[in-house]
Amino acid sequence: MTDLPSAALPATATQPASRTPLPLCLVLLLAAAALAGADLAARLPAAQWLPALFAPAADDMRQLLLHFSWLPRLCMAALCGAALALAGTLMQQVLRNPLASPGTLGVASGAQLALALATLWAPQLLVDGREWVALAGGGLATLLVFALAWRRGLAPLTVILAGLVVGLYLGALAKGLMLAREQDLSAVFIWGSGSLSQNGWQGVTFLLPRLAVALLLLLPLLRPLALLELDDSGARSLGVPLGLLRFIGLALAVYVSACVTSSVGVIGFIGLAAPAIARLLGARRFGQRLLWAPLLGAALLLLTDLTIQRLAGPLAELLPTGAATALLGAPLLLWLLPRLQLTGGRPQPAAGAAAWRHPRPRQRLALLGALLLLGVPLALGVGQGLHGWGWQLDGALLDWRLPRVVVALAAGVLLALAGTLVQRLTANPMASPEVLGLGASAALGLVALLFLLPGAGLALKLPLGAGGALAVLLLIVAMSHRSGFAPERVLLIGIALTAFFDALQVILLAGGDPRGQSLLGWMSGSTYFVDAPTAWTLLAGALLLLAATLPCARWLELLPLGEGSARALGVPLGRSRLCLLLLAALMTAGATLVVGPLSFVGLLAPHLARLLGLTRALPQLLGASLLGALTLLLADWLGRNLLFPLQLPAGLLASLVGGAYFMFCLGRH
Repeated sequence: MTDLPSAALPATATQPASRTPLPLCLVLLLAAAALAGADLAARLPAAQWLPALFAPAADDMRQLLLHFSWLPRLCMAALCGAALALAGTLMQQVLRNPLASPGTLGVASGAQLALALATLWAPQLLVDGREWVALAGGGLATLLVFALAWRRGLAPLTVILAGLVVGLYLGALAKGLMLAREQDLSAVFIWGSGSLSQNGWQGVTFLLPRLAVALLLLLPLLRPLALLELDDSGARSLGVPLGLLRFIGLALAVYVSACVTSSVGVIGFIGLAAPAIARLLGARRFGQRLLWAPLLGAALLLLTDLTIQRLAGPLAELLPTGAATALLGAPLLLWLLPRLQLTGGRPQPAAGAAAWRHPRPRQRLALLGALLLLGVPLALGVGQGLHGWGWQLDGALLDWRLPRVVVALAAGVLLALAGTLVQRLTANPMASPEVLGLGASAALGLVALLFLLPGAGLALKLPLGAGGALAVLLLIVAMSHRSGFAPERVLLIGIALTAFFDALQVILLAGGDPRGQSLLGWMSGSTYFVDAPTAWTLLAGALLLLAATLPCARWLELLPLGEGSARALGVPLGRSRLCLLLLAALMTAGATLVVGPLSFVGLLAPHLARLLGLTRALPQLLGASLLGALTLLLADWLGRNLLFPLQLPAGLLASLVGGAYFMFCLGRH
């Protein structure tokens, strides 16, 4: 049986096939056993262990908690870790893609969104078979990923990029549902982030037979699936029905991951980490990975969960294990990425290149300016009130609406400018502060500041957020420099960093602190509680940063041509890049203060400017700024009126539109 083609293997996977991950499995299991033993000793005297495990005394609360909470949680951790690793192994084998997993293909996010929808509008479906609801959501997410990557022949990096973007988008939809129906879905937040907390054996009895059925269905497919290690022509010559086999294998993987998600929520990156570690340690053949990856997955999740329980103490029930696994899995993805020899499909065009340029860009800019001048009074005066739609602009409403309008304009300008800078710096038209993790890193700094220094003002928030965004930008530049800033690799680095920072935020917000709960609206882009001084300060800062960016137009015109050409034309590469990175970081931090870490305005506005023929650097900067301001102005107005008297965050609405446009662009190119 031949090995996988070199295009689908890590560059470091040159170990002999005789090596196995057994030593690492033993180490992880021994560490988990030591932690479990220490936890058990802290809960009960050794003489009561066996009665508590098998026949707890009805009048001893410690034995009851051990039997009906602690032990089922251990069993669920092992089952879920093994199941996700099995699903990841199947996906990687079927797609010949070592980065495929339930998390990176959007399966888990789709299942979570489907469960939230069913909770609100069809709760009976959850009683009859919640795994089928999750399977429908995960399956539809997978189909969307394939549709986006189909035109590139399902190139590995394109599939993963599409999966991660679909996951982000579906997560934004789930967050919007939670904000609109907070009372109905508040308990879903922690659970949806991957909570292994158990109140009995129902979870184990639900999951175990379903996994057993999946294994029984998998057994007759083992040999045909192993033949997928051959190329397509070789497999067909041996009589393998490739299309049917891939469909069945992928359906089984999605079903297994849907069962896990319907039981414990989203557990991130175990499905990626376990098969990758097994392969790197020598499990090169499919049969070997199918054995060792589930063992590694069970050991990894057990060890992670026991560590959380050990460190968090009484708060362990509130801390989502799924977020903690993302903290481990995102660095693993970053570490694996440069070691993978993957084809990414056709290269993207440079950000500065365009097929059409408007002969009179000033006319377009004047038109956009006129639309903005018209839109501001309409956003202030037109809306829904107690008596329906109408023109309502008395003093009290103006005092409430004006700061929101001003701050939406400022944030739109800042995000559009930051997106234009990032796209031209990386020569990547699909880059933006949101996709590259700049907004998430800035938001993490602001969340930490809120917990450590609750009374901190704008003078401290802006530098801290900018520092986080700048650090991530420099990290992306350092990691992608050797690959020549290959567009899809840059985006994958950014999305992995976004997952890492999002996991940190979830852990910070999961403790039940009222400050954390109040952050949910802000993280979705709320402008509800912005006061006038903050709004006008941010607008002044946006105009100053715009004025500081305009003299850099020549650099932005020449940098997308490549290092050699830019240097030959007199561009000081080091100084220009550092200056532009610092400006992008400041802009991202300023906008994140208002619209949260995910809005996609930084992606949408530069694209729209190019579609209008504003392709030169200076017209694009001005046009994107006007379009960004218009976009967030419209999003804030819609959020105020669509579900009146309920409010929807402007950043969330912008992210739904911008994320859809991102997927449209990915599917076209």
